[in-house]
Amino acid sequence: MAKTPSNMVPIGFSAPSFELYDTGSKKILKSDDLFGKKCTLLMFICNHCPFVIHVNNEIVKMANEFQNKGISFIAISSNDAKNYPADSPNKMSETVIQEKYTFPYLYDKTQQVAKSYDAACTPDFYVFDANKKLIYRGQLDNSRPGNNIPLSGSDIRTVFKCVLESKEITINQKPSIGCNIKWLS
Repeated sequence: MAKTPSNMVPIGFSAPSFELYDTGSKKILKSDDLFGKKCTLLMFICNHCPFVIHVNNEIVKMANEFQNKGISFIAISSNDAKNYPADSPNKMSETVIQEKYTFPYLYDKTQQVAKSYDAACTPDFYVFDANKKLIYRGQLDNSRPGNNIPLSGSDIRTVFKCVLESKEITINQKPSIGCNIKWLS
């Protein structure tokens, strides 16, 4: 299992706009309609990565806890679905149902969105404020497959708490670790 760290793009980075196919609703969705009133967790994930599989339950738990507080969740898969058929839009639709995603799971067929965000791995997490400025990028928490640290979502939960309480974000931002994005050949 390859361990690729996320690229730590600069805080203050402006979220690039996009329009992508949502594998849950089967519609093209615009990022401008998806970002939250308080903040947005944008995640690059996929179906087959053991690091993503490891955090799926915690992501869903967090979405159920925070979506009604003005925090949006957006998931994007940018993997090459031809060479990695487990990450195809049809399989993504199945994942939406199986994992009970309450947020869009978008397919980035051309990989342009991943490139515009400088995404490197799955999972790769970004939190943007209400003005679509990056306030956090990095790991969900310290848990990884096989390290016996329980999932808590503590790093991103801390960011959400700061946003909701209008406090400065002072958490040490550590890169996420996961499988590399499967780039088109």
